Amino acid sequence: MEEWSKNIVEILESVPQMVDEFFIEVTEAVDFFADELQSTIGVEIEQYLQDMLDEIFELSFAFEDEFEDIWDETEPSFTYPVEPTPKKNSACVGCHHYHGQVYGGNLFVCAMHPYGWEAENCPDWESDETDL
Repeated sequence: MEEWSKNIVEILESVPQMVDEFFIEVTEAVDFFADELQSTIGVEIEQYLQDMLDEIFELSFAFEDEFEDIWDETEPSFTYPVEPTPKKNSACVGCHHYHGQVYGGNLFVCAMHPYGWEAENCPDWESDETDL
């Protein structure tokens, strides 16, 4: 009986060490699993994103001609210059401030008078030669 009692005491004394070893091994296994999972998921996400970029790149080539046609059709009408004439914006002829660009179909005459000056003599008119 004495021997049996010694064995029980030895077993009970070794339990804390066995529990510590168990948790160390579980922690190492969880860390290993997490590292593997993270590297696997990271690789899969990276591959997925690369596949998406490849598809977008291929689509851009597939529709390149259509985009160019659309751009060619819309580009000239978006912005282009318009010179003042004696019949249209006559008060702006030779003015330093004249901008004369069409944006989306709307003529922007100048900053002071975006739609132009209706009368013959504009009060803000300055010679185009002032910046020479």
